[in-house]
Amino acid sequence: MTRPESDATAQVGNLPADTTSFVGRRRELAEVKRLLSVTRMVTLTGLGGVGKTRLALRAAHALRRTFRDGVWLVDLANVTDPALVAPTVAESLRVLERSRRDPARMLADHLRDRHLLVVLDNCEHLPESCAVLADRLLSAAPGLHLLVTSRQRLDVATEHTLTVPPLPLPDARDHPGGDAADGREAGARQVPGRFEAVALFVDRAAAVQHDFVLTEENQDAVVAICRRLDGIPLAIELAAARVRALTPGQIRDRLDQRYGVLTAGPGCGDPRHRTLEAMLDWSYDLCSAGEQAMWARSSVFANAFDLDAAESVCAGDDLAREDVMDLVTGLIDKSVLLREDHAGRAGYRQLTLVRDYGLRRLAEQERLDATRRRHFGYFRQEGARTARQVFAPHQVEWFARLRREHDDLRAALDLALADPDLHQDGVRLAADLLFHWLNGYLNEGREWLDRLLAATAADTAADTPGTAPAAGRADALWANAWLALIQTDFPAARTMLAQARSILETEDAPSTRGYVELFSGMLATATGDTDAGLAHYARALELHRAGRNPHGIASTLIRSAMAHSALGDSAQAVELAEEALSLCTDAGDLWHRAYVLLALGIEVWREGDVARATILERESLRHNQRLDDQVGVALNLQVLALAAASAGQPARAAGLFGALDSLSRALGLSLTGYTHLSGYQERCVRELRATLGEEAYARAFAEGAERGHDHAIAVALQEEPDRRGVRSGPGNSPLTRREREIADLIAQGRTNKQIAGALVIAQRTAESHVENILVKLGFTSRAQVAAWTAEQGRTDEGHDDR
Repeated sequence: MTRPESDATAQVGNLPADTTSFVGRRRELAEVKRLLSVTRMVTLTGLGGVGKTRLALRAAHALRRTFRDGVWLVDLANVTDPALVAPTVAESLRVLERSRRDPARMLADHLRDRHLLVVLDNCEHLPESCAVLADRLLSAAPGLHLLVTSRQRLDVATEHTLTVPPLPLPDARDHPGGDAADGREAGARQVPGRFEAVALFVDRAAAVQHDFVLTEENQDAVVAICRRLDGIPLAIELAAARVRALTPGQIRDRLDQRYGVLTAGPGCGDPRHRTLEAMLDWSYDLCSAGEQAMWARSSVFANAFDLDAAESVCAGDDLAREDVMDLVTGLIDKSVLLREDHAGRAGYRQLTLVRDYGLRRLAEQERLDATRRRHFGYFRQEGARTARQVFAPHQVEWFARLRREHDDLRAALDLALADPDLHQDGVRLAADLLFHWLNGYLNEGREWLDRLLAATAADTAADTPGTAPAAGRADALWANAWLALIQTDFPAARTMLAQARSILETEDAPSTRGYVELFSGMLATATGDTDAGLAHYARALELHRAGRNPHGIASTLIRSAMAHSALGDSAQAVELAEEALSLCTDAGDLWHRAYVLLALGIEVWREGDVARATILERESLRHNQRLDDQVGVALNLQVLALAAASAGQPARAAGLFGALDSLSRALGLSLTGYTHLSGYQERCVRELRATLGEEAYARAFAEGAERGHDHAIAVALQEEPDRRGVRSGPGNSPLTRREREIADLIAQGRTNKQIAGALVIAQRTAESHVENILVKLGFTSRAQVAAWTAEQGRTDEGHDDR
């Protein structure tokens, strides 16, 4: 395995930081490293709780510098549908779905030329789908290495297996009492602390009781506990957490009194599994009645949850809402819940084994269905909040929150699909999550909408006209049509919009009608009928203005501006974009603002104002980067590459086109349906090849493609060389043709308003041009511009950056 050239590349990936110390496993760690140096797939097997994941993550951290394209973790614990394995791997590797391509093929294409290690964690419940995907990816990507954790081998041809044993224990032969509690003689002869199981107990006990140390008085009890638990790390950690309330002797005695059959029982089944189950039983029994209820009810969360969610889902019946916080704290103290912080908010989660145990207890209590319904109700409200956040401040934080809640959103939608009483609410939830689907989950969003729309088709047919479900179905149809449009699935979009229009024939829903008109306009312009698109946009704008819907107005203005730009109507395109920009600014919106700036940047570049276009696109790029909107990033790179070429920076332009090509291939994306720049890009590439020569162009393009996502963005955001204060001599103008026209009008004494009227552009655009002229020429007054124009002799020899 080759090593990277710098430490910077060693940090690529998504490995979580270690939150607790790593104890022991030196031999296993060395063997994992050795195996990965001679083979490309290693599977760590072993019973639940034995520490497969911790060992895999430790090895992955140690190998970060070995893999040029990073080390990545894919946690499959919450994936129950085999069809979601490949999309989950793609999501973890930040290969965002933007097309209807097979996710496995998209992954194979993405990984083909990369050198990286992927940790596939918790594969035991999806062995066949994991094995098929692993075999396909390893065949397609020679630089890919896989480190898998599973309770069983996946049976892939190239797979090497390493069984992770329990932690070493003091030898029973030197412990005359065997499993008896009193082993003082053996304890005197041995040094228990050197055994990894004992060292782990001591380490975790000291974490909850700072002055805990292994002494002659407590070492025999500690050894007995570790031996009772067969050296299983999870069980030892659960036991060690009890030293905050009990001494090691008390912990040992409770195991002796209640769980004397830990190493006995039916012949079937692994005794270590029975040990862990007993450990969980014991931990559950140590909880108060309220903590037990909280443990069981919080197990319905598929991933991390916060206090608001816990109060909404877990409170009820005999558990008061105001008690939830104390109960959560108690479960954290007992290591049932793990705390993790996100964006300044505390979150809580359960280990998979702990959660599975809680679900079994909840089912025994006959409260599983009721708790799952409260879970759905909470995330239904989250969906409604999402719909309110689509044109509002704090979108970065909100979209990040939805990504963290993705597994729970899946669980809520799955329940809605299975329960006929929740079909209508499920459709509304899936539609409300539109912008979540847009942010990297296009295929999955379409699947949920398709399935829920199909499940409600019969119900909708029986509804009385004017009822809420029919209007909600129309909203789901236009939302799904938008996802289809982005993926250039025009036939599906056309069908869904027609269905929505049919519903609206008997529905008074002007806002819904406005969106149907908007996306009908997008369909028309994307398929080449810009005039029809503008007609739809005009109707959409009228409806949204009448309903005072700022989101609908801004969205329609953005698409209308792009359509007018495609027709060459610069003045109208700029005017519409600037109105949309004002709306976004007033609302504190970032997502739509990024697309307004994109559209405005395209048009001012077409006008010849390269400097301002670059400024606008960089601001848009910064927003898209914060929002993690990869389609937006790709669109920005396209315009910035064109602008760099216009500014006389051919190598930079070629590099940006290379980065764009790499990102587009990773996304499975064609930009044709988004903008009207394809023709410009083709012409620009031909000119760059002529300017640089084929070899130099290919070299710059390849360098841009190989930079990686973050590096490409950093390059795109770099400022050009500072040209302020540089006075150009006659015939050597730094101004574009449009700027020369404006400079001539300045020399005539025209005001900005008069310049706008003379050139049929917005006054704000004229003001921006004047500011750019002053900056480029290094002047501070219009009089200096007039003198410079006279010096140029009005020869119109300025460089046209288009």
